[in-house]
Amino acid sequence: AMAPTTEPMEGGKEDMVVENGGHGGGKAAAEAPKKKGPEVDYEELARKVEGLVGSGSKDPAGLAQAVEGLLALEKTHRLQADLKATSMCCVAVAQACFGAKEWKMLNENIILISKRRAQLKQAVAATVKEAIAYIDQTPSEEVKIELIKTLSSVTEGKIYLELERARLTRRLASILESRGQIEEAAEVLQEVAVETFGAMARTEKIAFILEQVRLCLDKKDFVRAFILVKKISGRAFAKVKASSDGSAEDKKEVALDGSAAAAPDSNIPSLEELKLIYYDHLIRYYKHVDDALEICRCYQNIYDTPMVQSASDKWVDALKKMCWYIVLAPSGPMQTSLLHIIHGDAKLGELPVYEKLLRIFVKNDIVEWTDVESQFAGEMMEQDAIFSGETGQQRRDIFKLRVVDHNILVVSKYYSQITLARLADILKIGEGEAEKYLSDLITKKTIRSKIDRPKGLVNFGTTPKPDEMLTSWSGNIAKLLEVLEKSCHKIHKDCQQHKLTVPSMN
Repeated sequence: AMAPTTEPMEGGKEDMVVENGGHGGGKAAAEAPKKKGPEVDYEELARKVEGLVGSGSKDPAGLAQAVEGLLALEKTHRLQADLKATSMCCVAVAQACFGAKEWKMLNENIILISKRRAQLKQAVAATVKEAIAYIDQTPSEEVKIELIKTLSSVTEGKIYLELERARLTRRLASILESRGQIEEAAEVLQEVAVETFGAMARTEKIAFILEQVRLCLDKKDFVRAFILVKKISGRAFAKVKASSDGSAEDKKEVALDGSAAAAPDSNIPSLEELKLIYYDHLIRYYKHVDDALEICRCYQNIYDTPMVQSASDKWVDALKKMCWYIVLAPSGPMQTSLLHIIHGDAKLGELPVYEKLLRIFVKNDIVEWTDVESQFAGEMMEQDAIFSGETGQQRRDIFKLRVVDHNILVVSKYYSQITLARLADILKIGEGEAEKYLSDLITKKTIRSKIDRPKGLVNFGTTPKPDEMLTSWSGNIAKLLEVLEKSCHKIHKDCQQHKLTVPSMN
C-alpha cells in the first residue's frame, strides 16, 4: 500500500482541512489577523502631491505626466478606501489643471474623477468645492459657463452636493439674465426644487424661491409665479423668540437628517429684507390680477415689519397705500374688518388727510362724489403708482364707484323701500346710473334688494321663504314660552314666601 502523501494538493486542500477540520478550526480562523493596507504618511503624501502639482504648472507635457501620476496615486488610495488621501489626490488634480490654466482639461478631469469605479463621496465633494473656488477666476464668461455646466452635471442627483448644485444654478441664471435671456434664466432656475433640500439654510431657500418668482414675473408668467410664491408661508419670516433673560436664543438651523444646516451664502439678504421682497413680488402679482384687497394686506404686512416701522418715510408710504387700496377694494366682510383696523391705527393720526378719507367710509353718512374728489385730488396726484399710467383713470373711476357703493349701503340701512328717482337724487347721479350701480351690488350679493322697474321702486331686503318664516316663528314662540315659565316660577316662589294664595293658581 502506498503511504499517504503530505504534499499539499493544488487549490490549498491542506489549508481547507486546517480551517474546517478539528474542534479548534473555527477559533483559529476567527483569531487570524485581518489584512490591513500599509499605513499612509500624509505629510510625505502631501509633499509628493505638491511636487507633482508644481511640475505640472511648467509645461503641457509636464501637466499630463503630473495628472497621470496623481490619478495613479488616487487609484491606489481609493481602492484602500482612504478618504483623506483620495481627497488630497483628487483636489491636487484640479489644482494642477488650474495652475496651468488648462480649463478644458480641468472640466474633463472633474468628470473623470466623479465617474471612477467605487469613487468615494468625500473625494467628489472635495473636488467640486475646490473647482467652485475657480469660477470667479476664469478668463472669460464662456469658460465660466462651461465650468458651471460641468460642475452642475457632476452634482446632479447627488444629495450630498445639493447645496452646491443650487448655488451653481443660481450663478448660471444670473449670467443668463445679464445677457438678457430672461426666459432661459427662469427655466434653468426652475429645474432646482430647493424646498426639498435638507442641508440648505432657511434664508437661502427663501431667497432662491423668491429669485424664481422674480424671473417668472419678469417674463410675464404670472400663473407659475403665484404657484412658486405659495411655497413660502408667512410664518417663515417669524423671528427667533427671546429667551427668559431677554437675549435672543442662538439656535442654528437643523437639516432634515438632524445635522446643522450649512451657513447661507454671503450675498443672501436678512430675513426682514426677504420678507419685504416676498410681499413686493405678491404686490406685483395682485396688481396684475387687480385685487386691491390683497394688495392692501401685503402693504399691511410690510407696514408691520420692524425695519419699516423704524424708518418714518417707509411706514408713511406703506400706510398711505394701505388707505388707498382698502378704499378701492370692493365692499365685503374682510374689507370692512380691515378698514376698521387701519382706521384704529395710532399712527394714522399723524396723517389727518388719510384719517378723514377713512372716516368717510367708516361712518354711515351720505357723501357727495364731487366733494370727495375736490378734497383728495391733491393726494391722488401724489400717488403716481396708483392713479397714473395705463390704469390710473380706471382706478379713479373705481374710487367714484366705491363712494357710490358706500352711499347705497347707507341708504339700505335706513330705507326698506325707496323710489328710484329719490335714490338717484340722494346719490346725485342719474336714474339709469343709479340703477346700474345698484344692480351691480345686487349681482355681487353685497346687498339684498329687488327693483320694481315699472313702478320705479327699490325694495331693500328679501321676502323670507315660508320655511324660514315658520322657523323664525317657532323660535320666537319657544322664547316666549320660556320667559312665561320663568315668570310663573318666580310668582309661585313669592307666593310661598309671603304665604299668599293667588286664585288663578288653584
